[in-house]
Amino acid sequence: MPDTPLTHSDFVANFQIDQRPVRGRAVRMGPQSISPIVHRHDYPENLARILGEAVTLASLVGSSLKFDGRLLVQAEGDGPVKMLVGEYRTDGGVRGYARFDAEAWDNLDRINRGAAPHMPQLFGPSGRLALIIIQDNPAIQPYQGIVPLVKGTLAECAEDYFAQSEQVPTRIALSVSEFDRPGDPALWVSGGMMIQRIASDEFRGDTEEAWNEAQALFATITHAELADPELPMEQLLFRLFHEQGVRLEPPVELDDRCTCNEERLIATLKQMPDESLRDMTEPDGTLSVDCQFCSRHYTIPIGAVTGKAE
Repeated sequence: MPDTPLTHSDFVANFQIDQRPVRGRAVRMGPQSISPIVHRHDYPENLARILGEAVTLASLVGSSLKFDGRLLVQAEGDGPVKMLVGEYRTDGGVRGYARFDAEAWDNLDRINRGAAPHMPQLFGPSGRLALIIIQDNPAIQPYQGIVPLVKGTLAECAEDYFAQSEQVPTRIALSVSEFDRPGDPALWVSGGMMIQRIASDEFRGDTEEAWNEAQALFATITHAELADPELPMEQLLFRLFHEQGVRLEPPVELDDRCTCNEERLIATLKQMPDESLRDMTEPDGTLSVDCQFCSRHYTIPIGAVTGKAE
């Protein structure tokens, strides 16, 4: 891990390549967002990186929403990792968690000799990636698009999603790094970028040549650059697209923020069968529940759920 002073912010923003039929988005996450999420869960290093990628991807995609709501990047399967969730909300709040089999993970780590696993290794042959859009308006049903997790990286699987579900040519790059800080806990930093081709039409003409040019430049991004806390995103974009001209639009600030509260938890518990509630009830008549995202602990009187005095 590199040992370096760290100066950066937590944000997601659109960018425009001048006079090119290509739209783009960039994200950089660190001390206010991805780092506290990773530290809270204390996952194995390679799993922490994958979780960081999922939250970063959720921010990249979710920041395009034109309504109040949230976007979830959810991967699940029957491999060592059972479920991985990254969530972005349009108020800039992000969160994430993973559920995994520790024994199966340790075995995979031995097989790979510590190298980063690919998606089919993590989630098994039935692994799938879902992008779920949930509007704050409860009258509108959530939207979900699903693709199989058959490519090596989460970014490649997400590109498949856009090709199959949205039919929009898309390139995505994700990177997560850990930086030592003498006297302080290590700091996790993530970076992400995506570009999408705008379709040809009578006004723009054929956009294929411009898209191929943008892809070639995009392919030169390195993982180190994306998550380099000393390389401002504006400077990275300038390196890539300075000949065409590029502008970063006003950003949305990101922070680690969970939406759990006792009222929502009680509403969820009320939907559970009575038998399940009885199995969960402690001898003192309370339900003990931890939030999977933020690890906050709740102690709920069973009467608050059933409406009956216990």
